[in-house]
Amino acid sequence: MQTNCHMSVLVHEQAKKYGDREMLIYQDFSGGAWKSLSWNQVSQTVKQVSNALLNLGVKPQENIGIFSQNSVQYVECDFGAWGVRAVTIPFYATSSEQQIQFIVNDAKVRYLFVGEQEQYDKARRVFSLCPTLERIIVYDPTVHISTHDPNAIFFSDFLKLGENLPRQTEVEQLQAEASFDDIANILYTSGTTGDSKGVILTHGQFHAAFEANNKCVPVNDQDRVMNFLPYTHIFERGWAILALTKGATMIVNTHPQEVQQSMRETHPTCMSAVPRFWEKVYMGVMDKIEHSSAVQRKLFMHALSVGKRHNIEYLSLGKKPPLPLHLEYEMLNRTVFSLVRKELGLENAHFFPTAGAAVSSHVEEFVHSIGLNMIVGYGLTESLATVSCDHLGEPYTVGSVGQPIDGIDIKISEEGEILLKGPTITVGYYNREDLTKQSFTADGYFRTGDAGYMKDGELFLTERIKDLFKTSNGKYIAPQMIESKLLVDKYIDQICVIADQRKFVSALIVPVYPLLEEYARDHRIPFADREELCANPQIIEMLKERIDTLQQQLAHYEQVKRFTLLPHHLSMEKGELTNTLKIRRRVLNENYKAQIDKMYEE
Repeated sequence: MQTNCHMSVLVHEQAKKYGDREMLIYQDFSGGAWKSLSWNQVSQTVKQVSNALLNLGVKPQENIGIFSQNSVQYVECDFGAWGVRAVTIPFYATSSEQQIQFIVNDAKVRYLFVGEQEQYDKARRVFSLCPTLERIIVYDPTVHISTHDPNAIFFSDFLKLGENLPRQTEVEQLQAEASFDDIANILYTSGTTGDSKGVILTHGQFHAAFEANNKCVPVNDQDRVMNFLPYTHIFERGWAILALTKGATMIVNTHPQEVQQSMRETHPTCMSAVPRFWEKVYMGVMDKIEHSSAVQRKLFMHALSVGKRHNIEYLSLGKKPPLPLHLEYEMLNRTVFSLVRKELGLENAHFFPTAGAAVSSHVEEFVHSIGLNMIVGYGLTESLATVSCDHLGEPYTVGSVGQPIDGIDIKISEEGEILLKGPTITVGYYNREDLTKQSFTADGYFRTGDAGYMKDGELFLTERIKDLFKTSNGKYIAPQMIESKLLVDKYIDQICVIADQRKFVSALIVPVYPLLEEYARDHRIPFADREELCANPQIIEMLKERIDTLQQQLAHYEQVKRFTLLPHHLSMEKGELTNTLKIRRRVLNENYKAQIDKMYEE
C-alpha cells in the first residue's frame, strides 16, 4: 500500500508503519562493510535535521544547497529540510566551481551541505565569491577542514544543534502548514548548450507523480532498490522517493563506478539506470561469450535466440508462447540465464526502469531475452521524470518509450514536437520569467524540444529537435539515433556524430582503450602510446568494418563515412560533457575543429 502524504512527513508516517524494519542499506564514504538503518532510526535523524535547521534560523521556502554524492546524510537532509518547509537544491557531485558559484548566488543559498573532500575544497574556494553563503556543513567525517576555515562544521556537529528535538513543536506546526504548492526542489540543469536553469518542482508535482507512477510501476515493500544514478538526477530522485512511498528498502550506492560490485554484494531487485549502463552490461556479457569455448558460445547464442523468440516475439506482443518454446525457455532460464543474472548480482530481479537517452533495440532485446524486465520510459526534469513508460506484464513495443502515465496530456505539434500538460509539469524556471514564457505554448503546453509520435497508445521518439542536423545536401540527420546504434560496439566508449552543414556524416570516437590495446597486442600491432594506437591504420580499418556492420540499416546519407579516434576521454573540466555525461556538441566542435576539418578534406 502506498503512503502518498506530503513529503514533509513521509519518513515519519512510514516509520509508524514499518518501525524497526530496514530502510537504508549503505556504506561509509570510504566504503567497507555494508550497514543498515531502520525507518525509526532515519525518522529520528530527520527530526534532528529539522530542529537543527530551525536553530540555524532557516525560514519556510528558504533554499538550502546539497553538494554531494548519494549518501544516507543526503536523504536525511532532504526530508529534514522538507520537514520545515525549506527547499533543497541538489548539486551534482561533479559540479565545477563556476557552476556552484552561479547556483549559490542565483538561489541565495546560506547553508551548503557537502559530501567528501573534493566537494568541500570546491565550496571553500568559492565561499568568498558567494555573498549569501554563511556555512558549509560536511558529511564525510574524514574530510580535512582547513584550520583557517571558521565557516565549516561536520554534519555530526550540525546534528547536535537538533539534539533532544528542542524545536519539535515548531517543526510540527510547520508541517501542519505545509502545502502542495510549496516548492520542494529547484533542480539546475546544465544542459547540452551550457545554459544553467533552475527547474521548479513543487510538492504537488511529486504527489501527482507518485500517484500516477503507482498505477504502472509495481515497486513494493519487498523490493530492494539500488540507487545508482545521482539523487540530483530527477529520474533517480523521483524513482527513489516513489520506492520509499511503497516501503521498499533502499540501497545507497555512493560511488557510481562501483555499482556492479555493489549489485553483487547487495542483490537488489530493482534499479533505475540510463541506457549506457545496460550497454556496458551487454558488451561485458558478449565479450565474455566471445572468449568462451566454441561449445559455450553456441549454447549461449542458441539460448539468446530462444529468449528473444519467447520474450520479444510472443510475450512483448501479448501472445502466449507455444508450449515447446515455453518449456525450452524455462529450462534455459533456470540454467544459462540464471548464471548471467547471478554474475550481475540480480538473482532476485524484479524490474528495471530505464530512461535518460535513446535505448538501442539490440540492448533492449538482449536485456529482455535474458529474463530481466527492462521498463523503458521517457521524461524530463520539467515533467518530474516520467511522461511515459512500459507497463510490466503488458504488451510493449521495442523502440517505443511506453504508454503515457495517468494525468499527462500529450499533444504533437505540427512540427512534430512533443507538448505536455498535466499536474506533474513544472510551473517554470527559477528567476527566469523570460525562459518560462518561451517554454510554454499559448494554450499552456510545455515544449519538450523532443520530436515524436503516438502509435497504438505508445509514444515513440524520433529525435531531439535542437540536435537535428541538416547536411549541406539538405538531408536531416538525428545524431543521437546514430550514436545509440554504434555505442553497442565493445570498442566504443564515447561518440559524437558530426554532420551539421557538412557534406556527409563523420564522428569523433573515444575507444575503450584497454580492449583496443589488447586487440593491438593480440594482432602484433606495435604502439608506443594511445596517440599512436588511435592513429594506426589497421586499428582504424578494424573499427571501420565493425561500424559498417552496425549501420547497415541506416540510410546511406545517415551512415558515418569517416571518423577520428581520440586518444583521451571527453572531459567535464573542458566543458565537453554535462554533469549527466551528455555531450556538448558546440564545445566539441570548437575543441576539435582541426580534427573535424581534416575529416572533410578532399
